[in-house]
Amino acid sequence: MRTYSPKASEITHEWHVIDAEGLVLGRLCTEAARLLRGKHKTIFAPHIDTGDHVVIINADKVVLTRGKGDSRMIYSYSGYPGGLKSESFNSLLSRKPDDAIRHSVRGMLPKGPLGRQMVKKLKVYAGPVHPHTAQEPKSFEIAHAKAR
Repeated sequence: MRTYSPKASEITHEWHVIDAEGLVLGRLCTEAARLLRGKHKTIFAPHIDTGDHVVIINADKVVLTRGKGDSRMIYSYSGYPGGLKSESFNSLLSRKPDDAIRHSVRGMLPKGPLGRQMVKKLKVYAGPVHPHTAQEPKSFEIAHAKAR
């Protein structure tokens, strides 16, 4: 039996909208990474971008469990000596919720050119309004992910 490799003409990129209101951050990000990578499709191949576009709305209403917001740190390095900046996840989430979710999803995607191509298909918005209505996205529900 030969290994199947999908052709570019066989790949279709659909649109999914995920409402992050009340969802746990980790469960939200793993589902978004799965959709971006294309692992839910039968034609999945690890070396080709077969994934879909994902729009996450209400990013400012995402939930963190067990005080992770204060203990988890986000680091950014400018490349210069003394250029390491650190920030707690809660402060990043309150300041730029779209960057916080994008950072979490990016860590779950492959590293390198393929992962950079996949993360371009992720659109994150802090509020419920987004400009991607023309693509007729599918509404998406994450089962058992509501925070208590």
